[in-house]
Amino acid sequence: MPPNIIRGVDGLPKVILTEPGGSSAEVLLFGGQVISWKNDRREELLFMSSKAILKPPNAIRGGIPICFPQFGNFGTLEQHGFARNRMWSIDDCPSPLSPANNQSSVDLILKSTDEDLKTWPRRYQKLLSRRCSFLIIETLLITLIICCSFQLRLRISLGPGKLTLIPRVRNTDSRPFSFTFAIRNYLSVSDISEVRVEGLETLDYFDNLKQRQRFTEQTDAVTFDGEVDRIYLSTPSKIATIDHEKKRTFVLRKDGLPDAVVWNPWDKKAKALPDFGDEDYKVMLCVDSAAIENRIVLKPCEEWRGCQELSTVHSSYCSGQLDPWKVIHG
Repeated sequence: MPPNIIRGVDGLPKVILTEPGGSSAEVLLFGGQVISWKNDRREELLFMSSKAILKPPNAIRGGIPICFPQFGNFGTLEQHGFARNRMWSIDDCPSPLSPANNQSSVDLILKSTDEDLKTWPRRYQKLLSRRCSFLIIETLLITLIICCSFQLRLRISLGPGKLTLIPRVRNTDSRPFSFTFAIRNYLSVSDISEVRVEGLETLDYFDNLKQRQRFTEQTDAVTFDGEVDRIYLSTPSKIATIDHEKKRTFVLRKDGLPDAVVWNPWDKKAKALPDFGDEDYKVMLCVDSAAIENRIVLKPCEEWRGCQELSTVHSSYCSGQLDPWKVIHG
């Protein structure tokens, strides 16, 4: 059965996913973005900025946006690419993925358009030869700007206590292209100073606050008392975000997305962002699945696939109800 598309109070078309246990999720076609995920007690699990702009062409600050074809701010592309502020469509042919019959799900697709020539130029260098005077052959290096033709598919599935995203990128161009990718997870937390992220100890990371210098994590968990903006490299398939006050742990499982981004803007940066409330930093944390250090390269007709599963467990690290090692490695 095709998903039921409705229009929210903001006028944007969206799909509502539900499951018998009582949890739900809301997915906007704009950005292909999850903007709400509630558990069986109707508690919101995702953060949405109090100043979020729910109006195209602005990217929406919160939920789970898709960052493609780049993460960060480089070259001519806007920050985190254009996928998060484009209108997606329902994907009527999600093959070769099998139908998600046992879960409430929606399949979305974003196809490249002529606009990509302006927003995602790819430089292609070609050697040309021409005959000049005195029969001298002159070699010219011509730089052409061509469009990257692609299809970006996304399956979003809701199950009891978990939310799964499966992104796929297919190269429909006649030449190879490369990209970076991230699923940005804005998690709702009780108090950022009472949150810790387990599973990143001893790993190398790029610190975006220090011109992407490379460091090694020295602590047994990432905690927060100021701005953090790091790209952890070659991370494990499971990462735990422990919220002591809410006695809740987010468990992030991922495949095909080797890196992880941890971000909180803290007070000064929050006040500088026009779509971010001054105090919002206290109740949010981004822990993202990503492929950033090594760009994904696709040959013509090749397809890349990633997977992310977010789930929650009721726990309190302080009370000993949760063994973080079991969450991460179990």
